[in-house]
Amino acid sequence: MIGAGMGAMAAAARLAVAGHRVTVYERTETYGGAVRRFERDGFAFDTGPGLLPLPAVYRDLFIKTGKEPLEACVELVQVDPSARHLFADGTAVSLPNASRAGVVAALDEALGAGTGDRWGDFLVRAREAWDRTRRPLLEEPLWPNWQVLAEREPYPAVPHKRLLRTRRAGTLAEVGAWELRDPRLIALLESHALASGLDPRVAPASAAVLPYLEHAFGTWYVRGGIRELARAVYERCVARKVEFGFGAEVTAVVEKDGRAAGVELADGTVVEADLVVGTGPWRLGDLVHGRELYAAEEVEPGPEGMATGRVVVCLALRGAREADAAHRTVVHAPDRQAELDVFGLGEPPARPTVRIDRPDDPALRPDDGHESVVLTATVPSQSVYDWTAAGAADGFADAMVSAAERALPGLRERILWREVRTPVHTHEETGAEGGGVPAPALAAAEGTFLHPSNSTRVPGLFTAGGWSHPGGGLAHAGMSGALVAGLIVEGPEFRGSQ
Repeated sequence: MIGAGMGAMAAAARLAVAGHRVTVYERTETYGGAVRRFERDGFAFDTGPGLLPLPAVYRDLFIKTGKEPLEACVELVQVDPSARHLFADGTAVSLPNASRAGVVAALDEALGAGTGDRWGDFLVRAREAWDRTRRPLLEEPLWPNWQVLAEREPYPAVPHKRLLRTRRAGTLAEVGAWELRDPRLIALLESHALASGLDPRVAPASAAVLPYLEHAFGTWYVRGGIRELARAVYERCVARKVEFGFGAEVTAVVEKDGRAAGVELADGTVVEADLVVGTGPWRLGDLVHGRELYAAEEVEPGPEGMATGRVVVCLALRGAREADAAHRTVVHAPDRQAELDVFGLGEPPARPTVRIDRPDDPALRPDDGHESVVLTATVPSQSVYDWTAAGAADGFADAMVSAAERALPGLRERILWREVRTPVHTHEETGAEGGGVPAPALAAAEGTFLHPSNSTRVPGLFTAGGWSHPGGGLAHAGMSGALVAGLIVEGPEFRGSQ
């Protein structure tokens, strides 16, 4: 197995339980892929995902791979409110976790009568899109006739009259403009796409499932940081006798008689294997010399460097965290168009939307007189924008801190030190070209937002992780591991979990 990301480890544990001898080769010195932690002076910070959606994916992994359930290995905490949103006009709203009625009431109170109902009605339609796409996009291998997913828009958009014509929203931006109408509701909607690296102007209406997941299944925090989830998955692999080789870079997939038969490492060592589970299909193609991984009629891997990346600013703060502080606050950009230039022009915005994570977790701070805070913003990858240029990283970090100060007055005066991490760090830790971050798979839009199948044209070669089906995100990566294990154990007839 190539790489010790979350998807690969999820596959490894399941395969080991099924009787396979599994060895994972990871070019870095640790596991977890993008799920990393930065530590200094008694402070600790999650530098990848800060919250866990759809914990059922990892609950299923632990049920299927051992007697100890997930909650026996990590402490899951449901975050409430799910997030506080501070909009460009200064209004703010805290949204209750996993409560449609509570969200409707909170929006009505904060933004004005009627706004809550519009959002609530949208969530009902988003649920229908989720029900239509959940199995093919999360629980089943990518269909051979994937074009059915590409052509059919599952979101039941409200008819909209425009220029004597009746139209239905085809993009997430049109859903916001035509169905939500209030600029703050539009910002709320589009912030979910932005956090996933998706341009709402081109993302299909089916991206409505992203905010729906938060409201329907809640958002969860792992006590000690999300890195603890990676630790628990790694330890489950070890308990199931999965072997790990760290500092071992795979430079080629070895083939014999037309099928994958092992890997070659950077030091020249050749390791034989019956099956190989690879990393992202874009990079995996470089390891399979002279072979096409996918046929022309299949979903092909897109260039990883064209995906957006993230800048993460870790702030070590003096002073205690307020008892009533929200775990996550989203500070929305004042200029929507400038924000979206991250996609078109490849330029980071001067005043970005910033996600602030302030976990109430003693494990992440030296004492109760200090606080660890993480700021995150979506940015162009290193392939598009030079984050190594003089002042680029620190200048953008300054802009992020300025945005965060709208929600946390006096923030600058509390900063002891900060650590700025850009797509360059993501590339170093995950190998992803340009430090891009994969987006989740979405239906419609002619298949533009689908990811390549977990099986390839090379017999015995499979792919797991966020760059293959069903796409990026903690839950999606975990599901990719389940799909790969199913395809290997049950064969091509595998049709997903029941």
